[in-house]
Amino acid sequence: MRPGDRVCGIFAQGWLAGEPTRDLVRTTLGGPLDGMLAEQVALSEEGLVKTPAHLSDVEAATLPCAAVTAWSALVEGGLKAGESVLLLGTGGVSLFALQLAVMQGARAIITSSSDEKLEYARRLGAAEGINYRQVPEWGARVKELTGGEGVDYVLEVGGAATLPQSLQAVRGGGRIYLIGVLGGNTTEISIPAIQMRRLRVEGVLVGSRASFEALNRAVSMHKLRPVIDRTFPLAEARAAFEHMAAGRHFGKICIEI
Repeated sequence: MRPGDRVCGIFAQGWLAGEPTRDLVRTTLGGPLDGMLAEQVALSEEGLVKTPAHLSDVEAATLPCAAVTAWSALVEGGLKAGESVLLLGTGGVSLFALQLAVMQGARAIITSSSDEKLEYARRLGAAEGINYRQVPEWGARVKELTGGEGVDYVLEVGGAATLPQSLQAVRGGGRIYLIGVLGGNTTEISIPAIQMRRLRVEGVLVGSRASFEALNRAVSMHKLRPVIDRTFPLAEARAAFEHMAAGRHFGKICIEI
């Protein structure tokens, strides 16, 4: 990198490549290290990657956490053309995962509490949408949509509230990537439901610098553009958080300096 290059900070400043270490959490931006909601930040060159040239600064700012997480789970997890993936909700990780799944030639099924958001997701390439308020047993519905088999992958962002349904939705031998805990940290699950069906349940913590660089190569090659719901000026940062808490957004909420 050279002075003047447009760059993004990596989420875990100490994770350059390979598997995460026990000390990794000490190097994450936003806790314990200061985050990026600032006019200026100082980071090590090792903690930066070059921004894809076709993206604006606001678009590039959406990549370090949500996009890298989706990439680590799906692409580095081995998603292939013709396979299927279940995505929960229409937040940043799920929509990046939708775009990556389409890019990989996979079939994406997505959930939401809003029919309007499901229609937007279909325009992005989702094969099927399920309104989880109208279909509380959406795990069974996913199985119906996949000929009784279930999906190959689930990106589980809900946590305790949604994991039981995700276990129903995935096929035998499939994978569930644990990413978020929006619906709680703890729940009771049936161990045989995992053991007897040879499911793989794996935690995902964003990704390394090497993963980010691989993502950016794909983003540049396919001219992928992030889905941005709304952008706020720095002086209205509080309003941005309130907008996120309201849950009406579709994609990323950005703050522009």
